[in-house]
Amino acid sequence: MTPQPSWITVLIVLPTLVPLLGAALTLLRGRNPRFQRVVTVGAIATALTASSMMLYLTSVHGTFAVRIGGWGGKGYPNGPLGITLVVDRLAALMLVVSTLVLLCVVVYAIGQGIRDGTTQQPVSIFLPTYLILTAGVCNAFLAGDLFNLFVSFEVLLAASFVLLTLGASPDRVRAGASYVMVSMVSSVIFLAGIAFAYATTGTLNLAEMAVRLDDVPSGTRNALFAVLLVAFGIKAAVFPLSTWLPDSYPTAPAPVTAVFAGLLTKVGVYAIIRATTLLFPGGSMDGLLMVAGLLTMIVGILGAIAQSDVKRLLSFTLVSHIGYMIFGVAVGSQLSMSAAIFYVAHHILVQTTLFLVVGLIERQAGSASLRRLGGLIVSPVLAGLFLIPALNLGGIPPFSGFIGKVALLEGGVADGSVLAWLLVGGSVITSLLTLYVVARVWTKGFWRPRADAPEGDLADSTPSALIEEGTDILLAEREDVGRMPIGMVLPTLAMVIAGLSLTVWAGPIFGFTDRAAGDVIDRGQYIGTVLGGEDR
Repeated sequence: MTPQPSWITVLIVLPTLVPLLGAALTLLRGRNPRFQRVVTVGAIATALTASSMMLYLTSVHGTFAVRIGGWGGKGYPNGPLGITLVVDRLAALMLVVSTLVLLCVVVYAIGQGIRDGTTQQPVSIFLPTYLILTAGVCNAFLAGDLFNLFVSFEVLLAASFVLLTLGASPDRVRAGASYVMVSMVSSVIFLAGIAFAYATTGTLNLAEMAVRLDDVPSGTRNALFAVLLVAFGIKAAVFPLSTWLPDSYPTAPAPVTAVFAGLLTKVGVYAIIRATTLLFPGGSMDGLLMVAGLLTMIVGILGAIAQSDVKRLLSFTLVSHIGYMIFGVAVGSQLSMSAAIFYVAHHILVQTTLFLVVGLIERQAGSASLRRLGGLIVSPVLAGLFLIPALNLGGIPPFSGFIGKVALLEGGVADGSVLAWLLVGGSVITSLLTLYVVARVWTKGFWRPRADAPEGDLADSTPSALIEEGTDILLAEREDVGRMPIGMVLPTLAMVIAGLSLTVWAGPIFGFTDRAAGDVIDRGQYIGTVLGGEDR
């Protein structure tokens, strides 16, 4: 095996290490907001730069791995016990998309003034916590062993609770407590799965575990797979493990909701992809995943139809479109897996953008409820920022949502099984209902006169009206309702452009996701790179 240059080792570590160092610095300088902002943006920009370089390197050379802190063990120069970080094409793509989203959202949060309500909100802890969340997301995509992945999930949980409850309003504390309880259940199940895996294989390194699981009886393998799927399914909000999400996300500040909706569930989807292809190939759970994917799509979009609050509506569409990703994973062909990876990248960008736009709607109109909204078409910028990602989410050609869905449908048709055809039908129905949902927001929120809204008179820009109605966006003490800061508009526009780039360069991007899908299905390069048995 050709020795790996030391600078590549440093490059792999940077997306996790730099945000952690930035979090420490910003926490120590909590009384200096400008310093906090500069360090935060610089740390995430550094992580994005390193991730982009890894995207190029993996595209040309394949998979890279680094072992940190290992010791002891025959045949392992750095020891089998320690932290293994692995970056292949899939991980590199997820890192680039995630760090891009994290960078745009933090600029949006700074433009918003971080707080979205009262002066009692502890804004000095927002940026350090956000950087810790960034480190957790990056480390989850790089984790080469189950325990390191578990640590990443716990880092995300701790940071998420702080961000969800920022401002300590009763609704947010309630939602944060619910989120933590569900996440703790997931963590306990995951920890049980880790214990089960170690007892079965004697290792937690994913590559070594993949080799050893081949000799484990099928019943034991399926039991372990089921435990891990439940843990990851909760994180990914796969039905019936998704009921917690619509109650947890909408109460948070707009930037927090945006980054949660865009990224956190995709970490769970990523873990499902790794478990299905690397640890448990062979399709033993494909039927179950197909049923779960179908129910996730249908139940999620039916829930969205019933909502009048735009944040809750988008939270249900988030759940629904997780089903598309599970669809691609369950079918298991290279085409469907490539489509699933493409759709993950598409959905991260589009869903994050829509939640950022909702923050602008709240700032412009003082509410996110369709019962109070109307006449937003008077702001052409806001209308354009909503319409493009909304059409993209609905799968209107030629947007990337349409391209990803067509590829998924092709994969399902090529599979030809009864469940695959049911998924194809469910996908088409879900896409049509998604278009109906976003069209309802468009017609009621933008084109309908505000005077015709059932509660339109309650969501004006006067602080007193907002206080009396106890609005959940805590705008009572703001004096700038009705104005959209340029610092919020520009990052949202950048996200819209990033989403459109998936359409403009769909061919090259699909070529990359095809190679990424080939890597995860043919796990030989991953295993060979980590265990040192393959010459690059």
